[in-house]
Amino acid sequence: METVTEKEINKNWLAEHNRPALIAGPCSVETEAQLIETATRLAKTGKVDIIRGGIWKPRTRPGTFEGVGAKGLPWMAKVKQMTGLPVTVEVAKASHVELALEFGIDILWIGARTTVNPFAVQEVADALRGVDIPVLVKNPINPDLALWMGGIERLSTVGIKRLGAIHRGFSNYGEKIYRNRPQWQIAIDLKRRMPEIPLINDPSHICGRRDLLFKVSQKAMDLNFDGLMIESHITPDSAWSDAKQQITPEVYADLISKLVIRDDIQFDSLPGNDQLAKLRKEIDFIDDELMNAVASRMEIARQIGTFKKENNMVILQESRWNEILSKWIKRGEAQGLGEFFVERFITAIHDESISQQERVMTANDKK
Repeated sequence: METVTEKEINKNWLAEHNRPALIAGPCSVETEAQLIETATRLAKTGKVDIIRGGIWKPRTRPGTFEGVGAKGLPWMAKVKQMTGLPVTVEVAKASHVELALEFGIDILWIGARTTVNPFAVQEVADALRGVDIPVLVKNPINPDLALWMGGIERLSTVGIKRLGAIHRGFSNYGEKIYRNRPQWQIAIDLKRRMPEIPLINDPSHICGRRDLLFKVSQKAMDLNFDGLMIESHITPDSAWSDAKQQITPEVYADLISKLVIRDDIQFDSLPGNDQLAKLRKEIDFIDDELMNAVASRMEIARQIGTFKKENNMVILQESRWNEILSKWIKRGEAQGLGEFFVERFITAIHDESISQQERVMTANDKK
């Protein structure tokens, strides 16, 4: 199957803007006056490259504000004329695409609730066949890298060459800090597997609250993201949607001015890089030791599997697992490691231990 990496992709379409490429604007376009004032104040800061605005808002539950719809498109066109900046809106189906193109929208994005549905993404892609317009694809609401990549590939297949990805975090039941858990590694994996695709971070939807926006934005810059999409509103507390995560244009400008933008310098080009090389060798050594330790642990797990098989015991011993998990979390906390990381780490090891034991216990079942 032909993939996006085999297509002729314009890798540098976002490079016309300085890094980071800055996208800002209201979560929802509410009125013409609200949109124009937000956009003009943002433009006045000199710290925005693209104005965003939510015209159609796919919401989780009915009865909430779902956007002004097509009547907001001429307002976006007016913003483009007044500020001289390109504008972008979210599209979720073919009719949205047709209307957005009719009103000269410069960039389209596909939201998380659409990315999760391959049929919906394909409908948007088919509506864009033969059209030369940039399209950004948000990650799906669930942590599924293949689904995210699949959305990008569907657009590439119909000939879209200016593609980008937006990392907006992933829904996680019981999340206590973020609105959507960042799960940075998934975004990093996308960048590794699709290096030609610009990657933009959406801290507004990750955070769900203003006080975390700078921290997440800075981390995105430290991880070499190509841009940011941040929601801004003239009166955030009275916004018709997602009020807690929006900031005024002036607060937005202050946030951007405080970011430390790291240089994308390749290691080999650094003068006097002996110290970094030495530290990396130490990490390689520790990684080898970790792999050896995990392999040794799995050997013991297989021996336990043999014991359980001989004594007709079930594989999962819940009390033992709860004991291990609690112990690891306490040890990790004492070592300055995050609970989420420790839980994921030991759970992965435990899952592999279960798999190893299962292989032992079922080894002769098919003979």
